[in-house]
Amino acid sequence: MTQSWRRIGEVAQRAGVSVDTIRYYEKRKLLPPSPRSEGGFCLFAVETIERVRFIKQAQGIGFSLDEIRMLLTGGGIGACGQMRDLLHAKLEEISQRMKGLRTFKRTLTRHLQACEAELARHGAAAECPVVAEISHATRSEVKK
Repeated sequence: MTQSWRRIGEVAQRAGVSVDTIRYYEKRKLLPPSPRSEGGFCLFAVETIERVRFIKQAQGIGFSLDEIRMLLTGGGIGACGQMRDLLHAKLEEISQRMKGLRTFKRTLTRHLQACEAELARHGAAAECPVVAEISHATRSEVKK
């Protein structure tokens, strides 16, 4: 079975990133070194597209590029324990972020209810209770 190769521009386009991102990932050793075509073009295996998508997705949920490299290279003595520790730490980090988001959601819901109540009572003459609360909190902080 022969390897199917793509130029860097096509890999970037299909993965939804820039050519510079592909070059950067290669420099950071997240991608294997690319061979060159006879014309000097960088060539990448078709599988690189999915690898780049994985890297972007992992970045999106908070993994650093060093952590992603560890995920991608895996294997070796002690790798399973290191992987477990990394994944455990990331799950804890995500749990904390989700907890913060749930708290913020409750705050936004409370503010929305206050706005709706004020608009129902006073219509176009309503004074935004959220702005009033934030303004009051800001003045209190300045006085401290």
